[in-house]
Amino acid sequence: MPRTPAPIDDAEAGGRGAIMVDVARLAGVSKQTVSRVFNDSPSVRPETRQKVLAAAAALGYQPNPSARALATGRTRTLGVITSDATSYGPAATLQAISMAARDAGYFVSATPLRAMDRAAVIDSVQRLVSQSVDGIITIASQTSVARGLADSSHKVPLVTLDMTFDEFVPVVTVDEELGARQAVEHLLHLGHRTVWHIGGPPDSIAAEGRATGWRAALRAAGVPVPRMHSGDWSAASGYATGRELARNPEVTAVFAANDQMAMGVLRAMYEAGRRVPADVSVIGSDDIPEAAFAIPPLTTIRHNFAEIGRRCLALMLEQLEHSPRSWTRSVVESELVVRGSSGPPATR
Repeated sequence: MPRTPAPIDDAEAGGRGAIMVDVARLAGVSKQTVSRVFNDSPSVRPETRQKVLAAAAALGYQPNPSARALATGRTRTLGVITSDATSYGPAATLQAISMAARDAGYFVSATPLRAMDRAAVIDSVQRLVSQSVDGIITIASQTSVARGLADSSHKVPLVTLDMTFDEFVPVVTVDEELGARQAVEHLLHLGHRTVWHIGGPPDSIAAEGRATGWRAALRAAGVPVPRMHSGDWSAASGYATGRELARNPEVTAVFAANDQMAMGVLRAMYEAGRRVPADVSVIGSDDIPEAAFAIPPLTTIRHNFAEIGRRCLALMLEQLEHSPRSWTRSVVESELVVRGSSGPPATR
């Protein structure tokens, strides 16, 4: 008969020795290693920690988190602040952080921002700190969020996405300019005279990087830089701008700052009778799962959101388990994915 699951109270000595012996024997490690795992010692490798916890679970035992937190001063819980947990990029990044945290023996408590302003950021930090999280990761790519974090009186390690105003906060970022340059250079190489751009919201750090890369590529090629249009990341805003661009016969190539807006452009061009890519080439950014199934399949810039999440977690664990806070900038490169929505311009 399997044993009835019972929490291990690390504050009590009674019965703990026998438990550790059983778990150590099943996991193939020493009793001292089991003790270090149960007491959240940072000196245990992640794979060993998982092996010990799996053995404890198989025997019907589990460490008591409350007693463990009292003994170690750590809850093994990380807070994550996100501006939008429904959009593909933030959701994929949050998923990657959660999976990596679980593998390292941490829980994740995520909170969405109620507004993109200083007060909302400070409130979210205070809420997570009141939950006794060991550290906080932000995956909200807005300048206002970065400023709010700099103004918050936090006493836990931080890792942030794209930007920081605090010299001690590590940053994980995507090379947005590189991705945008790849998109523009691809279109110019196909023979387009220039490329129109639909940018994202003005407070977005990612949108700013993509717009900067777009301009730089056009200027480096010595071609005209059209007036930039701005959207709000939604397909509706891409559709509205796409209808305007469709009326201009000089528009033969459009680079949208994300795939949703590019999808809106595809529909606007279809309704205007302008074929993609025969009349107009369209490129997006992010490589959302639906991009490959658009008509035609969408050429886009792929951002490795899973790698972004893993690096966020790695920088957090480095602060928690090995060293005090230090500034680090970890850059994840982008990749051009060519599909059917981009092609050479029609012969004039």
